[in-house]
Formats: sequence, C-alpha cells, structure tokens
Amino acid sequence: MGSFNNLKTRKRKFGKVDTLLNEKLQKVKWGEFKIEEVLQWQSQKEIDPLKLEELKDETENLYPFYGQATINNGIISYNQLTKRVINNKFGKPTILIHSNNQNIVYLETPFYLKDGHGATSVLQCDELNSINQMFVIASIERIIKTKYSYNTKATKIELKNTIIKLPIKNDKIDFAFMESFILELEAERMQILDTYLLSTGLKDYTLTLEEENILNNYQSLKWKTYKLEELFGKATRGRRLKSADRISGNLPFVTAGETDEGVSAFIGNNVNIFSENTTTIDMFGSAKYRNYKYGGDDHIAIVHTESLPKLASIFVTTAIHKSSYNGQFNYGRNFYAKDADVLNITLPTKENKPDYEIMKTIISAIHKLVIKEVVLFNNEKIKN
Repeated sequence: MGSFNNLKTRKRKFGKVDTLLNEKLQKVKWGEFKIEEVLQWQSQKEIDPLKLEELKDETENLYPFYGQATINNGIISYNQLTKRVINNKFGKPTILIHSNNQNIVYLETPFYLKDGHGATSVLQCDELNSINQMFVIASIERIIKTKYSYNTKATKIELKNTIIKLPIKNDKIDFAFMESFILELEAERMQILDTYLLSTGLKDYTLTLEEENILNNYQSLKWKTYKLEELFGKATRGRRLKSADRISGNLPFVTAGETDEGVSAFIGNNVNIFSENTTTIDMFGSAKYRNYKYGGDDHIAIVHTESLPKLASIFVTTAIHKSSYNGQFNYGRNFYAKDADVLNITLPTKENKPDYEIMKTIISAIHKLVIKEVVLFNNEKIKN
C-alpha cells in the first residue's frame, strides 16, 4: 500500500494526463445521433433464447450465457449446447443492453441469451471493434444510467430514440478517433501504473521460500483471541467538525463511509492529527488502515497500531474488520471508541503472544499473489 503522498503524486500525474486528453476531446468535432443511427438491432428471429434448466455442464467450446445480472458483465455462466442455435455464431462485435438494469456488455463471441430476451437489445455495427466499443459504450452509459431505471425501462423503442454524442469527421462518426483516443488513454494509464508498481515495490511478485512455507502451512498456524485494548491501549475518538466550519487544506479528514475510503475533505483546521500506520473504525464498524496522517470526526475510533510493522498493521486491521463489521452496528447502534476497547480479534500466536512476524509474511505473500496478474498484464500491454 502506498502512502498518502504517493496517492497525491499519482493524482497530479493523472491530472496532467486528463488535461491533455480533455484538450483532445474539446478540439474534436461532435455530432448527435440516435443510437439506432450508430448500432443496428439484431432481428428477434435470429435470437434463440434458452431457460436455465437447459444448461448442461460441458468443458469444451464454451460460450457465454447472458442474462439479467449486474456482476460479471451480465454473464451468468459459460456453456456448450450442441442442440441449440447459438446467437452471433460468427463472433461479430456485439453490444448487449438489458432494459431492466441498463447493464451493457461487449462480446466478440457467439453467445446464448436467457429466456425473456425481449428485455435485451442485441446491437451490432460493422465499424465496431474491441477498442472503440469502450468509447461508444461510455457515451451510451452516460445517458441511460441517468435517464432510465427499473421503473423507467430502457426498452428497445426508448433506446433507438436515445440521443448520444460521438466524435465526427466530415459529418460522419469518427470511429478512428475513438480508437486512437482509447489506445492513448490506455497507454498512459499503463505507464502510470508501471511507475506506481515500481515506486511501491509491488512489481516484485515472486514469493520467497518463507512466504511459500507460510501459505502451505497456513492451516496449521496457532491462533488466539485478544482484546483490542490489551494490545494497543484505549482507542481514541475523533472530534466533530461541521462541514461549514472546515477550512480548505491538505490534511485528509476521515468520516464514516466507504466512498474515498471515508476521506470526506482535505482541511486546514487546527485538529487532532493522528499518526500514519493506524486503523480507523467508523460508526458502522468498518475498519480501514491509514498509512498517512489524518484528522477524524466523532464517528471515527482510532486504534493505535503505529508501533507495529506496516504489514502487520494491515493484518490487524483485517482482523478488526472481520470482528466489527458484521451488521451489529448501524445508525441506531453506532460503533464508538469504547466498543473498540472491548472488541475481541483473533490473531496468529506464538508463545502466547501475537506473532506479528508471521502476519507480515502472510500479507506480503497476499500482496504478491494479488498483484501478479496485474503486473503481467501491465508488462504485456507496455511491451505491445
């Protein structure tokens, strides 16, 4: 995990990138189009819907089964049904839009469509490809996510007449500009990601022998339950600072909530500043690790883990979150610093004491396992 200063640096770099790309968007000419002028609806007769009970377990020639789902891009499963007519059997670039939840997915493969396909618009275009589709979909989402809801469905008739804005050249949709813009955006983001991975040491994803041994013998670790106050002393409660009284500054001010990790503002007020490498628990029991100095309001309890190694603190934060964030705290029953003092957490133990060295090793190994695919993906993108 990077420090808050690293986060601010990355934001400045993103700001420069965004400025350059925004200039390109401002210079390009734009046109307004009905969606049906950009994408063509596939005939209902060409669509072969199926029911869930028709699915069979197969291992080869699998195709996506698309339905009303908001996760996995609407893909429910992958199947191979030899007795069914697959849709889009030649793998033409296709956009699917579900009228109930406005979910949009791009496919370049044959697919199966769930029964009730009348709620799904199947759209195609000869100029569409895996790159420019991102621009097209973003333009569609920008409109339909605010215009439609479950009660105001994005039906085919509604979608056909929905107006979107796209770049134009010589009065025609400029698919080439969209593709070059997305490629440039991706290249710059990949370079920023590469710089971040290097600066934080996350580019090294090779497990050490110690890390491998810990993971292989994880089930045999000894665990013990500890009271939080016994480990880190009494938790500290933040102090209320009304929005109207906040002075703009550089200090992150933490409140309850998940958005932006609970950082609601950056202030210049004279408040109690809490140390980096500590853990906050908000009024709902949600625990977060902080690797930067910050202020906190009265809905925040601070657990003083600053004397621990960084990775051990992260492990402890996870143990706290597991114990405190189970629905037992809410608007009617807030989590306070006194609740942190009596909170029990379970940690790896050695000689009847928390084994912080093992915690460090476990988190280090998890970091590497999580980041490995990101590093490999980034390396491949930069190489190409």
